Amino acid sequence: MQGPLFTILTLFPEVLEPYLQSGVLGTAIEKGLLEVRLVDFRDWARDRHRTVDDRPFGGGPGMVLKPEPIVECVEWIEERYGAHRKVALCPSGRRFDQELAAAFAATDRTLLLCGRYEGFDERIFAELELEPLSIGDFVLAGGELPALCVVEAAMRLIPGALGDERSAAMDSFQGRGLDHPHFTRPRVFREREVPPVLLSGDHAAIDAWRSEQASKRTHERRPDLAPRTKPPAGEH
Repeated sequence: MQGPLFTILTLFPEVLEPYLQSGVLGTAIEKGLLEVRLVDFRDWARDRHRTVDDRPFGGGPGMVLKPEPIVECVEWIEERYGAHRKVALCPSGRRFDQELAAAFAATDRTLLLCGRYEGFDERIFAELELEPLSIGDFVLAGGELPALCVVEAAMRLIPGALGDERSAAMDSFQGRGLDHPHFTRPRVFREREVPPVLLSGDHAAIDAWRSEQASKRTHERRPDLAPRTKPPAGEH
């Protein structure tokens, strides 16, 4: 294995497979820059119905993921492939960001546990020393989409994964600010013209314009990021 390994524990591996085979992510996996294993933790259920959830103690709606299948599945994985950084994708975790994406890109083995239903039996966190991780302040049906977000964000930071290494270096959040506006052909679309500076050939002027526009966009759209970026010209 040349790159980092991501092991995704999910009840729906068939949902993830097509995306992992597509686009830049699929190409990076094919080139061996990273490896992604899908594991169905339902295979560790203890009854003939392959039950992985049950009603919550104390009452309430929904079902809760049981500890036995998940803990025993993770223990099997680590016995077979070695210790992992273990992450549970759930709404109560730290919010995922570019800094964490870089950390995962540099981690040899990461396990991503996809939540479902009302969530995990809390004892799973203690037994496995799981890190809870969220991709935002909203709730999804499960952790599969967040797991793909984590893997793809990390993949973009692996050397050789993108056609041009500058793409990742210039992404939004690399340095906390948002990216600058982008333009391509045609030069005029429905009377909207490309900014003349981008056609000038003056690379110093282009860089200055892009920096100013990125700062302006950050202040307008994500003021929570603005303190770590240079204020736009004319603002104090």
